[in-house]
Amino acid sequence: MSVINGTNISYIPPAVPHGELGLDTGHTGFMFLCTLMVQFMTPGLAFFYAGMSRERSAIQVIYQSFISLGVIFCLWCMVGFSLTFGTPVLSVGKWGFLGNPMDYWMLDGVDVYQPLQRAGAVVAPFFPGMLFMAFQSMFAVITPCLISGAFTDRLRFGAFNAFICLWHLVVYAPLGFWNWGGGWMFQIGAWDFAGGIVVHEAAGFSALGALLALGPRKRPPIPLASSPHNVPMMVLGTGILWFGWF
Repeated sequence: MSVINGTNISYIPPAVPHGELGLDTGHTGFMFLCTLMVQFMTPGLAFFYAGMSRERSAIQVIYQSFISLGVIFCLWCMVGFSLTFGTPVLSVGKWGFLGNPMDYWMLDGVDVYQPLQRAGAVVAPFFPGMLFMAFQSMFAVITPCLISGAFTDRLRFGAFNAFICLWHLVVYAPLGFWNWGGGWMFQIGAWDFAGGIVVHEAAGFSALGALLALGPRKRPPIPLASSPHNVPMMVLGTGILWFGWF
């Protein structure tokens, strides 16, 4: 068990010399595959939401998902990864609440040829730290996309971009640290293996909050105004999501 700034983080093994640790081709290849599959889910989600929406809203839904691939990935590389996996910078007693934004600022200290280390301890052994960052970034990207279904016909493009950036820093990164970065939820025994808290609960409650804040959609009083415009596209998106998740 490692102790970082007074915080017990049991899943991070003790630091070992890099020469003894090495990189494993099997672990590295598997993590590459996992990263690609999670990334593939984002366009799958775009198809899924676009198929369920009206025809006039389909393009908006698709570009909301794809813009997240660019905007959130850049924000994650700049500071989001460090807020989630950095050493505790905001703590109450022994309980950690937020990672240090300067630990991996602009991916400083995230190596291509050795595993990620934090305060002298290996975070994820046997595959490169840069690959670990990329794998985690795909979850950071797809989570605001899950919320975007609540914004259809409710939020303009510029406002959507501002929202997902602010939400990433204020909601996603702290939640990620609480669960995956060794924060207070992990310390009390919470294990979030597949993003049930960081991804799904956060997206679900955020979407509910957006619905309550923005109000109902303004739609013309015509029959079937809310019917899915393209069921095959929706089924395609469902298949991609199933493939990427499992």
